[in-house]
Amino acid sequence: MKINKHNLTEGSITKNILRLALPMMTSIVFHDLFNIVDMFFVGKLGPEAVAAVSMCGLLIHMIIIAAVGIATGTVAMVAVYMGAKEQNKAENVVVQAIFMGIFISIIITILGYLFAEPILKLLGAGRDVLPMGIKYIRISSVGAIFILLTIILSAALRGAGDAITPMRILIFSTIINIVLDPLLIFGVWKFPRLEVAGSALATVIARAISVLLLLKVFFGGHSYFHIKLDRFIIDINIIWKMFKIGIFGSLQMLIRNISNLVIMKIVSLYGTFAVAAFGINIRLIMLIQMFGVGIGNASATLVGQNLGAGKPDRAEKSALMAAGFYELIIIFVSSIFFIFPKEIIGVFNNHPQVIQIGSICLRILLSSFVFVALSIVLGKSMSGAGYTMIPMIVTAIALIGLRIPLSFTLSQYTDLEVTGIWIAIAVSNVILGILMTITLKKGKWKAVKY
Repeated sequence: MKINKHNLTEGSITKNILRLALPMMTSIVFHDLFNIVDMFFVGKLGPEAVAAVSMCGLLIHMIIIAAVGIATGTVAMVAVYMGAKEQNKAENVVVQAIFMGIFISIIITILGYLFAEPILKLLGAGRDVLPMGIKYIRISSVGAIFILLTIILSAALRGAGDAITPMRILIFSTIINIVLDPLLIFGVWKFPRLEVAGSALATVIARAISVLLLLKVFFGGHSYFHIKLDRFIIDINIIWKMFKIGIFGSLQMLIRNISNLVIMKIVSLYGTFAVAAFGINIRLIMLIQMFGVGIGNASATLVGQNLGAGKPDRAEKSALMAAGFYELIIIFVSSIFFIFPKEIIGVFNNHPQVIQIGSICLRILLSSFVFVALSIVLGKSMSGAGYTMIPMIVTAIALIGLRIPLSFTLSQYTDLEVTGIWIAIAVSNVILGILMTITLKKGKWKAVKY
Protein backbone atom coordinates (compact mmCIF):
# COMPACT_ATOMS: atom_id res chain seq x y z
CA MET A 1 0.00 0.00 0.00
CA LYS A 2 1.83 3.09 -1.23
CA ILE A 3 1.39 6.38 0.57
CA ASN A 4 1.57 9.71 -1.21
CA LYS A 5 3.76 11.56 1.26
CA HIS A 6 2.90 15.19 1.66
CA ASN A 7 4.62 17.86 3.70
CA LEU A 8 2.01 19.21 6.11
CA THR A 9 4.26 22.08 7.12
CA GLU A 10 3.99 23.68 3.69
CA GLY A 11 1.30 24.55 1.16
CA SER A 12 -2.36 25.37 1.78
CA ILE A 13 -3.46 24.89 5.39
CA THR A 14 -7.06 24.47 4.25
CA LYS A 15 -6.14 21.65 1.87
CA ASN A 16 -4.09 19.96 4.59
CA ILE A 17 -7.01 20.16 7.03
CA LEU A 18 -9.41 18.63 4.50
CA ARG A 19 -6.88 15.98 3.47
CA LEU A 20 -6.66 14.76 7.06
CA ALA A 21 -10.11 15.59 8.44
CA LEU A 22 -12.29 13.84 5.84
CA PRO A 23 -10.81 10.34 6.32
CA MET A 24 -10.64 10.90 10.10
CA MET A 25 -14.34 11.78 10.23
CA THR A 26 -15.10 8.73 8.09
CA SER A 27 -13.10 6.57 10.51
CA ILE A 28 -15.15 7.83 13.45
CA VAL A 29 -18.38 6.99 11.59
CA PHE A 30 -17.22 3.42 11.02
CA HIS A 31 -15.98 3.12 14.60
CA ASP A 32 -19.51 3.96 15.77
CA LEU A 33 -20.94 1.57 13.17
CA PHE A 34 -18.76 -1.17 14.69
CA ASN A 35 -20.67 -0.80 17.98
CA ILE A 36 -24.09 -0.27 16.38
CA VAL A 37 -23.80 -3.51 14.40
CA ASP A 38 -23.02 -5.48 17.57
CA MET A 39 -26.02 -4.02 19.38
CA PHE A 40 -28.32 -4.62 16.38
CA PHE A 41 -27.64 -8.36 16.22
CA VAL A 42 -27.48 -8.83 20.00
CA GLY A 43 -30.87 -7.10 20.22
CA LYS A 44 -32.39 -10.08 18.42
CA LEU A 45 -31.51 -12.26 21.43
CA GLY A 46 -33.70 -10.32 23.85
CA PRO A 47 -33.45 -7.63 26.56
CA GLU A 48 -31.19 -9.71 28.82
CA ALA A 49 -28.58 -9.93 26.09
CA VAL A 50 -28.83 -6.20 25.41
CA ALA A 51 -28.41 -5.49 29.13
CA ALA A 52 -25.33 -7.73 29.27
CA VAL A 53 -23.65 -6.05 26.32
CA SER A 54 -24.61 -2.58 27.58
CA MET A 55 -23.05 -3.21 30.99
CA CYS A 56 -19.95 -4.71 29.44
CA GLY A 57 -19.78 -1.73 27.10
CA LEU A 58 -19.08 0.52 30.10
CA LEU A 59 -16.06 -1.61 30.94
CA ILE A 60 -14.85 -1.82 27.34
CA HIS A 61 -15.00 1.97 27.31
CA MET A 62 -12.34 1.98 30.02
CA ILE A 63 -10.04 0.10 27.63
CA ILE A 64 -10.75 2.78 25.04
CA ILE A 65 -9.85 5.51 27.54
CA ALA A 66 -6.50 3.80 28.24
CA ALA A 67 -5.85 3.47 24.51
CA VAL A 68 -6.76 7.12 23.88
CA GLY A 69 -4.18 8.18 26.45
CA ILE A 70 -1.39 6.28 24.70
CA ALA A 71 -2.68 7.45 21.30
CA THR A 72 -2.61 11.09 22.40
CA GLY A 73 1.05 10.83 23.37
CA THR A 74 1.82 8.90 20.18
CA VAL A 75 0.20 11.44 17.84
CA ALA A 76 1.91 14.39 19.54
CA MET A 77 5.43 12.95 19.57
CA VAL A 78 5.25 11.32 16.13
CA ALA A 79 3.91 14.54 14.59
CA VAL A 80 6.60 16.73 16.17
CA TYR A 81 9.42 14.38 15.18
CA MET A 82 8.06 13.98 11.65
CA GLY A 83 7.82 17.76 11.33
CA ALA A 84 11.44 18.00 12.48
CA LYS A 85 12.37 15.27 9.95
CA GLU A 86 13.65 13.02 12.74
CA GLN A 87 12.42 9.71 11.33
CA ASN A 88 14.29 7.45 13.76
CA LYS A 89 12.83 9.23 16.79
CA ALA A 90 9.31 8.97 15.37
CA GLU A 91 9.78 5.23 14.79
CA ASN A 92 11.12 4.80 18.32
CA VAL A 93 7.93 6.44 19.65
CA VAL A 94 5.87 3.84 17.76
CA VAL A 95 7.93 1.00 19.25
CA GLN A 96 7.49 2.37 22.79
CA ALA A 97 3.74 2.87 22.19
CA ILE A 98 3.49 -0.81 21.22
CA PHE A 99 5.29 -1.80 24.43
CA MET A 100 2.87 0.36 26.44
CA GLY A 101 -0.14 -1.17 24.66
CA ILE A 102 1.07 -4.72 25.34
CA PHE A 103 1.79 -3.99 29.00
CA ILE A 104 -1.60 -2.38 29.67
CA SER A 105 -3.44 -5.11 27.73
CA ILE A 106 -1.84 -7.80 29.93
CA ILE A 107 -3.14 -6.02 33.04
CA ILE A 108 -6.61 -5.63 31.52
CA THR A 109 -6.68 -9.31 30.47
CA ILE A 110 -5.77 -10.54 33.95
CA LEU A 111 -8.22 -8.24 35.75
CA GLY A 112 -11.03 -8.82 33.26
CA TYR A 113 -10.71 -12.59 33.28
CA LEU A 114 -10.41 -12.96 37.07
CA PHE A 115 -12.87 -10.28 38.19
CA ALA A 116 -15.58 -10.37 35.50
CA GLU A 117 -18.23 -11.72 37.88
CA PRO A 118 -17.71 -9.32 40.85
CA ILE A 119 -17.49 -6.35 38.49
CA LEU A 120 -20.81 -7.22 36.85
CA LYS A 121 -22.45 -7.80 40.24
CA LEU A 122 -21.21 -4.39 41.33
CA LEU A 123 -22.92 -2.89 38.28
CA GLY A 124 -26.16 -4.60 39.29
CA ALA A 125 -26.28 -7.50 36.82
CA GLY A 126 -29.06 -9.98 37.60
CA ARG A 127 -28.91 -13.76 37.40
CA ASP A 128 -30.25 -13.78 33.86
CA VAL A 129 -27.59 -11.30 32.70
CA LEU A 130 -24.57 -12.48 34.69
CA PRO A 131 -23.56 -15.65 32.73
CA MET A 132 -23.69 -13.84 29.39
CA GLY A 133 -21.84 -10.83 30.73
CA ILE A 134 -19.03 -12.92 32.23
CA LYS A 135 -18.35 -14.62 28.88
CA TYR A 136 -18.46 -11.30 27.04
CA ILE A 137 -16.00 -9.59 29.41
CA ARG A 138 -13.56 -12.50 29.46
CA ILE A 139 -13.42 -12.75 25.68
CA SER A 140 -13.14 -8.98 25.31
CA SER A 141 -10.43 -8.69 27.96
CA VAL A 142 -8.36 -11.39 26.26
CA GLY A 143 -8.75 -9.41 23.03
CA ALA A 144 -7.90 -6.08 24.72
CA ILE A 145 -4.47 -6.12 23.08
CA PHE A 146 -6.08 -5.87 19.64
CA ILE A 147 -8.27 -2.92 20.65
CA LEU A 148 -5.29 -1.09 22.12
CA LEU A 149 -2.89 -1.78 19.26
CA THR A 150 -5.47 -0.85 16.61
CA ILE A 151 -6.00 2.56 18.21
CA ILE A 152 -2.29 3.12 18.93
CA LEU A 153 -0.98 2.15 15.49
CA SER A 154 -3.72 4.11 13.74
CA ALA A 155 -2.78 7.14 15.85
CA ALA A 156 0.88 6.80 14.83
CA LEU A 157 -0.06 6.86 11.15
CA ARG A 158 -2.29 9.91 11.70
CA GLY A 159 0.54 11.67 13.52
CA ALA A 160 2.73 11.10 10.47
CA GLY A 161 0.05 12.56 8.22
CA ASP A 162 -1.48 9.34 6.88
CA ALA A 163 -5.20 9.29 7.68
CA ILE A 164 -6.18 7.18 4.66
CA THR A 165 -4.58 3.87 5.68
CA PRO A 166 -6.23 3.65 9.15
CA MET A 167 -9.58 4.55 7.55
CA ARG A 168 -9.30 1.78 4.93
CA ILE A 169 -8.32 -0.81 7.53
CA LEU A 170 -11.15 0.24 9.86
CA ILE A 171 -13.70 0.00 7.06
CA PHE A 172 -12.42 -3.47 6.16
CA SER A 173 -12.50 -4.70 9.77
CA THR A 174 -16.01 -3.31 10.23
CA ILE A 175 -17.18 -5.31 7.23
CA ILE A 176 -15.54 -8.41 8.75
CA ASN A 177 -17.40 -7.74 12.01
CA ILE A 178 -20.72 -7.32 10.19
CA VAL A 179 -20.20 -10.69 8.48
CA LEU A 180 -19.03 -12.56 11.58
CA ASP A 181 -21.67 -11.20 13.99
CA PRO A 182 -24.71 -13.17 12.71
CA LEU A 183 -22.57 -16.26 12.00
CA LEU A 184 -21.21 -16.50 15.56
CA ILE A 185 -24.21 -15.08 17.44
CA PHE A 186 -26.88 -17.24 15.79
CA GLY A 187 -24.78 -20.22 14.65
CA VAL A 188 -25.38 -19.76 10.94
CA TRP A 189 -24.05 -22.45 8.57
CA LYS A 190 -21.29 -24.48 10.30
CA PHE A 191 -20.52 -21.88 12.91
CA PRO A 192 -21.38 -22.56 16.60
CA ARG A 193 -24.23 -20.59 18.21
CA LEU A 194 -22.41 -18.51 20.81
CA GLU A 195 -25.03 -15.77 21.30
CA VAL A 196 -23.60 -12.82 23.31
CA ALA A 197 -20.17 -14.45 23.46
CA GLY A 198 -20.27 -14.61 19.66
CA SER A 199 -20.60 -10.85 19.49
CA ALA A 200 -17.48 -10.40 21.61
CA LEU A 201 -15.54 -12.98 19.59
CA ALA A 202 -16.53 -11.39 16.28
CA THR A 203 -15.24 -8.03 17.51
CA VAL A 204 -11.97 -9.53 18.75
CA ILE A 205 -11.37 -11.31 15.43
CA ALA A 206 -12.13 -8.16 13.44
CA ARG A 207 -9.77 -6.11 15.63
CA ALA A 208 -7.08 -8.79 15.35
CA ILE A 209 -7.27 -8.56 11.56
CA SER A 210 -6.92 -4.78 11.87
CA VAL A 211 -3.74 -5.19 13.91
CA LEU A 212 -2.24 -7.66 11.42
CA LEU A 213 -2.91 -5.26 8.54
CA LEU A 214 -1.48 -2.33 10.47
CA LEU A 215 1.64 -4.27 11.43
CA LYS A 216 2.12 -5.18 7.78
CA VAL A 217 2.07 -1.46 6.96
CA PHE A 218 4.64 -0.63 9.64
CA PHE A 219 7.00 -3.54 8.96
CA GLY A 220 6.46 -3.81 5.21
CA GLY A 221 8.24 -0.58 4.35
CA HIS A 222 5.28 0.81 2.43
CA SER A 223 4.43 3.69 4.73
CA TYR A 224 6.05 6.60 6.54
CA PHE A 225 7.57 4.03 8.90
CA HIS A 226 10.19 1.35 8.30
CA ILE A 227 10.34 -0.48 11.61
CA LYS A 228 12.59 -3.51 12.11
CA LEU A 229 12.45 -6.07 14.92
CA ASP A 230 15.91 -5.11 16.15
CA ARG A 231 14.46 -1.69 17.10
CA PHE A 232 12.31 -3.26 19.83
CA ILE A 233 14.25 -2.06 22.87
CA ILE A 234 12.42 -0.46 25.80
CA ASP A 235 13.15 3.26 26.16
CA ILE A 236 11.92 4.36 29.59
CA ASN A 237 12.55 8.04 28.83
CA ILE A 238 10.20 8.04 25.81
CA ILE A 239 7.60 5.95 27.63
CA TRP A 240 7.60 8.42 30.53
CA LYS A 241 7.16 11.39 28.17
CA MET A 242 4.28 9.63 26.40
CA PHE A 243 2.71 8.79 29.74
CA LYS A 244 2.85 12.42 30.92
CA ILE A 245 1.13 13.55 27.74
CA GLY A 246 -1.40 10.72 27.58
CA ILE A 247 -2.52 10.58 31.20
CA PHE A 248 -4.08 14.02 31.01
CA GLY A 249 -5.73 13.16 27.69
CA SER A 250 -7.31 10.10 29.30
CA LEU A 251 -8.35 12.09 32.37
CA GLN A 252 -10.02 14.69 30.16
CA MET A 253 -12.08 11.95 28.50
CA LEU A 254 -12.90 10.47 31.91
CA ILE A 255 -14.01 13.90 33.20
CA ARG A 256 -16.46 14.22 30.31
CA ASN A 257 -17.90 10.77 31.04
CA ILE A 258 -18.24 11.47 34.77
CA SER A 259 -19.96 14.76 34.04
CA ASN A 260 -22.48 13.07 31.73
CA LEU A 261 -23.23 10.36 34.30
CA VAL A 262 -23.82 12.88 37.10
CA ILE A 263 -26.00 15.08 34.87
CA MET A 264 -28.01 12.00 33.87
CA LYS A 265 -28.56 11.28 37.58
CA ILE A 266 -29.85 14.84 38.13
CA VAL A 267 -32.10 14.55 35.07
CA SER A 268 -33.50 11.27 36.40
CA LEU A 269 -35.06 13.23 39.30
CA TYR A 270 -37.58 14.54 36.75
CA GLY A 271 -38.79 11.17 35.51
CA THR A 272 -38.52 8.75 32.62
CA PHE A 273 -39.60 11.23 29.93
CA ALA A 274 -36.82 13.65 30.89
CA VAL A 275 -34.24 10.86 30.88
CA ALA A 276 -35.42 9.65 27.46
CA ALA A 277 -35.32 13.20 26.08
CA PHE A 278 -31.82 13.80 27.44
CA GLY A 279 -30.63 10.42 26.16
CA ILE A 280 -31.80 11.27 22.65
CA ASN A 281 -30.09 14.65 22.85
CA ILE A 282 -26.83 13.03 23.94
CA ARG A 283 -26.89 10.86 20.81
CA LEU A 284 -27.64 13.85 18.60
CA ILE A 285 -24.88 15.88 20.24
CA MET A 286 -22.41 13.02 19.78
CA LEU A 287 -23.38 12.93 16.10
CA ILE A 288 -22.53 16.62 15.73
CA GLN A 289 -19.37 16.31 17.81
CA MET A 290 -18.18 13.42 15.65
CA PHE A 291 -17.21 15.92 12.95
CA GLY A 292 -15.36 18.06 15.48
CA VAL A 293 -13.32 15.15 16.79
CA GLY A 294 -12.24 14.27 13.25
CA ILE A 295 -11.28 17.87 12.48
CA GLY A 296 -9.60 18.21 15.88
CA ASN A 297 -7.51 15.08 15.26
CA ALA A 298 -6.46 16.52 11.90
CA SER A 299 -5.52 19.79 13.58
CA ALA A 300 -3.47 17.92 16.22
CA THR A 301 -1.32 16.40 13.49
CA LEU A 302 -0.87 19.76 11.75
CA VAL A 303 0.03 21.51 15.01
CA GLY A 304 2.55 18.85 15.99
CA GLN A 305 4.27 18.73 12.61
CA ASN A 306 4.46 22.51 12.28
CA LEU A 307 5.93 22.87 15.76
CA GLY A 308 8.46 20.19 14.91
CA ALA A 309 9.37 22.14 11.79
CA GLY A 310 9.89 25.29 13.86
CA LYS A 311 6.75 27.04 12.59
CA PRO A 312 4.71 27.90 15.73
CA ASP A 313 2.71 30.67 14.04
CA ARG A 314 1.63 28.30 11.28
CA ALA A 315 0.72 25.75 13.97
CA GLU A 316 -1.59 28.28 15.68
CA LYS A 317 -3.07 29.35 12.36
CA SER A 318 -3.79 25.69 11.55
CA ALA A 319 -5.64 25.27 14.86
CA LEU A 320 -7.76 28.39 14.36
CA MET A 321 -8.57 27.55 10.74
CA ALA A 322 -9.59 24.02 11.74
CA ALA A 323 -11.87 25.47 14.43
CA GLY A 324 -13.35 27.85 11.86
CA PHE A 325 -13.99 24.98 9.47
CA TYR A 326 -15.88 23.10 12.18
CA GLU A 327 -17.81 26.27 13.04
CA LEU A 328 -19.22 26.28 9.49
CA ILE A 329 -20.40 22.69 9.89
CA ILE A 330 -21.85 23.47 13.33
CA ILE A 331 -23.80 26.48 12.03
CA PHE A 332 -25.23 24.49 9.13
CA VAL A 333 -26.23 21.39 11.11
CA SER A 334 -27.43 23.36 14.14
CA SER A 335 -29.66 25.54 11.97
CA ILE A 336 -31.47 22.48 10.64
CA PHE A 337 -31.81 20.96 14.10
CA PHE A 338 -32.95 24.30 15.56
CA ILE A 339 -35.70 24.73 12.95
CA PHE A 340 -37.00 21.15 13.16
CA PRO A 341 -36.37 19.99 16.76
CA LYS A 342 -39.69 18.20 17.25
CA GLU A 343 -39.38 16.30 13.99
CA ILE A 344 -35.82 15.23 14.81
CA ILE A 345 -36.62 14.13 18.39
CA GLY A 346 -39.71 12.36 17.05
CA VAL A 347 -37.57 10.09 14.89
CA PHE A 348 -36.26 8.47 18.08
CA ASN A 349 -39.38 8.61 20.24
CA ASN A 350 -42.88 9.82 19.36
CA HIS A 351 -44.24 10.32 22.88
CA PRO A 352 -45.54 13.92 23.15
CA GLN A 353 -43.78 14.65 26.46
CA VAL A 354 -40.46 13.28 25.27
CA ILE A 355 -40.74 15.41 22.13
CA GLN A 356 -41.68 18.50 24.13
CA ILE A 357 -38.87 18.17 26.70
CA GLY A 358 -36.34 17.02 24.09
CA SER A 359 -37.09 19.92 21.73
CA ILE A 360 -36.50 22.54 24.42
CA CYS A 361 -33.30 20.77 25.47
CA LEU A 362 -32.02 20.56 21.88
CA ARG A 363 -32.61 24.25 21.13
CA ILE A 364 -30.95 25.43 24.33
CA LEU A 365 -27.89 23.21 23.81
CA LEU A 366 -27.54 24.20 20.15
CA SER A 367 -27.33 27.86 21.19
CA SER A 368 -23.94 27.11 22.77
CA PHE A 369 -22.47 24.92 20.07
CA VAL A 370 -20.27 27.54 18.45
CA PHE A 371 -18.35 27.43 21.75
CA VAL A 372 -18.39 23.62 21.78
CA ALA A 373 -16.63 23.78 18.41
CA LEU A 374 -13.86 25.87 19.96
CA SER A 375 -13.41 23.61 22.97
CA ILE A 376 -13.22 20.40 20.92
CA VAL A 377 -10.95 21.52 18.09
CA LEU A 378 -8.65 23.80 20.08
CA GLY A 379 -8.30 21.23 22.86
CA LYS A 380 -7.38 18.54 20.32
CA SER A 381 -5.02 20.97 18.60
CA MET A 382 -3.03 21.60 21.77
CA SER A 383 -2.85 17.86 22.44
CA GLY A 384 -0.95 17.66 19.14
CA ALA A 385 1.74 19.73 20.84
CA GLY A 386 1.72 17.40 23.85
CA TYR A 387 0.08 20.16 25.91
CA THR A 388 -2.66 18.23 27.71
CA MET A 389 -2.54 19.13 31.42
CA ILE A 390 -3.97 22.66 31.23
CA PRO A 391 -6.76 21.70 28.77
CA MET A 392 -7.66 18.89 31.19
CA ILE A 393 -7.82 21.33 34.12
CA VAL A 394 -9.91 23.76 32.07
CA THR A 395 -12.29 20.92 31.16
CA ALA A 396 -12.60 19.90 34.81
CA ILE A 397 -13.37 23.49 35.87
CA ALA A 398 -16.15 23.84 33.29
CA LEU A 399 -17.72 20.37 33.39
CA ILE A 400 -17.24 19.37 37.05
CA GLY A 401 -16.74 22.64 38.88
CA LEU A 402 -19.44 24.60 37.03
CA ARG A 403 -21.82 22.35 35.09
CA ILE A 404 -22.77 19.94 37.87
CA PRO A 405 -23.44 22.41 40.73
CA LEU A 406 -25.15 24.88 38.37
CA SER A 407 -27.39 22.11 36.97
CA PHE A 408 -28.45 21.10 40.45
CA THR A 409 -28.97 24.67 41.63
CA LEU A 410 -31.00 25.89 38.64
CA SER A 411 -33.16 22.77 38.53
CA GLN A 412 -33.77 22.37 42.26
CA TYR A 413 -33.84 25.93 43.60
CA THR A 414 -35.56 27.86 40.80
CA ASP A 415 -38.80 27.54 38.85
CA LEU A 416 -36.87 26.35 35.80
CA GLU A 417 -36.86 22.71 36.97
CA VAL A 418 -35.44 20.39 34.27
CA THR A 419 -34.95 23.30 31.86
CA GLY A 420 -32.40 24.66 34.34
CA ILE A 421 -30.21 21.65 33.60
CA TRP A 422 -30.18 22.43 29.87
CA ILE A 423 -29.28 26.07 30.61
CA ALA A 424 -26.46 24.99 32.94
CA ILE A 425 -25.01 22.70 30.27
CA ALA A 426 -25.16 25.52 27.69
CA VAL A 427 -23.49 27.98 30.08
CA SER A 428 -20.69 25.52 30.85
CA ASN A 429 -20.21 24.96 27.10
CA VAL A 430 -19.73 28.70 26.61
CA ILE A 431 -17.26 28.96 29.51
CA LEU A 432 -15.29 25.93 28.31
CA GLY A 433 -15.05 27.34 24.78
CA ILE A 434 -13.84 30.72 26.08
CA LEU A 435 -11.29 29.16 28.48
CA MET A 436 -9.92 26.85 25.78
CA THR A 437 -9.54 29.80 23.39
CA ILE A 438 -7.71 31.83 26.04
CA THR A 439 -5.43 28.85 26.72
CA LEU A 440 -4.58 28.55 23.03
CA LYS A 441 -3.94 32.28 22.59
CA LYS A 442 -1.58 32.40 25.59
CA GLY A 443 0.68 30.18 23.48
CA LYS A 444 2.45 28.22 26.23
CA TRP A 445 1.74 25.02 24.26
CA LYS A 446 4.19 26.24 21.60
CA ALA A 447 7.10 25.82 24.03
CA VAL A 448 6.61 22.11 24.82
CA LYS A 449 9.87 20.19 24.34
CA TYR A 450 10.58 16.47 24.11
